[in-house]
Amino acid sequence: MSITVRPPTVFDAQALAALAAELGYAARPEEMRARLAALPPSHFVAVAEIKGRVAGWVQAEHRVNLETGDKAELVGLVVAAAARRAGIGSALVRAAEQWAAKRGLRSIVVRSNAARAESHDFYERIGYARTKSQHVYSKTLS
Repeated sequence: MSITVRPPTVFDAQALAALAAELGYAARPEEMRARLAALPPSHFVAVAEIKGRVAGWVQAEHRVNLETGDKAELVGLVVAAAARRAGIGSALVRAAEQWAAKRGLRSIVVRSNAARAESHDFYERIGYARTKSQHVYSKTLS
């Protein structure tokens, strides 16, 4: 199976929204188009295509922290359920790692929901080591 990794276009918005929904993050295609257009240059997004159809996407960000300095963070990765275990996730992560390396970043991190055990195994298989467990808190601002 041939996997093509490329930058997304506005024509991919429907497929990106559908993939995000598979992870429980509902978005309308027009919202996805607006989000793509709003991304600053410190972000990287790529899609993976198989036979002309989008089967996954990745998003990474160049982050600067006072405590740890510059690093890349994978902030989104999704592969269509029907296309998993075909090398798509690995190809997408590799593209993000290459982007980070070209920016001169020396490390990349990813946070994975504790409920997504299959993703933990995936990241460990491709060379990532678990270094921390944490809780995430959110608050709606009015």
